[in-house]
Amino acid sequence: MNLYPWLRQAMFRFDPEVIHARVFALLTFAAEHPGALRLLRWTAGVEDPRLRVRAFGLDFPNPFGLGAGFDKDALAAAVWPALGFGHTDFGTVTTLAQPGNPRPRVRRLPAERAVINRMGFNNAGAAALAASLSRARSRPWFPDAPVAVNVGKSRAVALEDAAADYEAALRAVWPVADLVVLNVSSPNTPGLRTLQQAGPLAELLGLAAALRGELGPMPLLLKIAPDLEAHELDTVVALAERHGCDGLVATNTTVRRDMLAEDPNEPGGLSGAPLGPLALAVLRELRARTRLPLVAVGGIFDADDAIARFEAGATLLQVYTGWIYEGPMQPRRMAAGLRRWLAGQGHDTLGDYLAARDAA
Repeated sequence: MNLYPWLRQAMFRFDPEVIHARVFALLTFAAEHPGALRLLRWTAGVEDPRLRVRAFGLDFPNPFGLGAGFDKDALAAAVWPALGFGHTDFGTVTTLAQPGNPRPRVRRLPAERAVINRMGFNNAGAAALAASLSRARSRPWFPDAPVAVNVGKSRAVALEDAAADYEAALRAVWPVADLVVLNVSSPNTPGLRTLQQAGPLAELLGLAAALRGELGPMPLLLKIAPDLEAHELDTVVALAERHGCDGLVATNTTVRRDMLAEDPNEPGGLSGAPLGPLALAVLRELRARTRLPLVAVGGIFDADDAIARFEAGATLLQVYTGWIYEGPMQPRRMAAGLRRWLAGQGHDTLGDYLAARDAA
């Protein structure tokens, strides 16, 4: 019996940030107690060798990731694999600690299964996240699942100084991350999306590639907006390939509202079910342009959504809004549906399917 719809109804009576803080406090507590982690793993974990994925030189226990924005400062780092996630994207983190945009800055749209947020990269700063992850990863019970860190631009830094700002954040998190995601696509930091243009993006990717030469190997991914035109996707892909980017994360939230039944006239990035078709379309456009591995984000709620992303070319998935609406059992339910689908496809493992798909 699924009790989460009743629990969700109760939680949705609170301000989104208030309930987030209360739930997050419980998860942070669990992350510090191995017994609680074992209980969560038994209840909601996904442990099936058939769903393992090899990507970016890393072994992922399953393809489901928690998207950036939920654990901005990596304060509950150990809890996410116990809840069924094969990797976690921490952040978005910036060099400078910052409070984000004024509240209220999150609005739920329950009838649409959607959220509009304008958080503005509220976080404690890259150094604080690095310290938190270092502590967490030193503990014997820290799970064996890849750690991603999502890096953005500090709001107080001018756009012409963005590359240096990213560099400082990257240097701080490099020692504690398994892969790094460059976020140039949030709609909630003024001017940030202009970094997807050819000149600024080439500078940023070139800097990241140089850091890899200095600091050591690190998979570098680029997170893009769902609102790019075809020629802009061409530019992004060409630059990502030219500068040795290891993959693309598609997509961030959208500023469009035409997919809603009614425009709430609320600024910020739209996520959830209405974003799904747009994010899926961008995923297909990217696959038509590149063989770089793709991480699919946006509008993923169930196994059918996950399967559509794999069929469109994704190697890994990330969820956020879908997890809020579907609850803590979402990864386990998606895993069950994925196993049934793989059997129907004639593949024993997800890795076999991905290899056959990419060889076609």
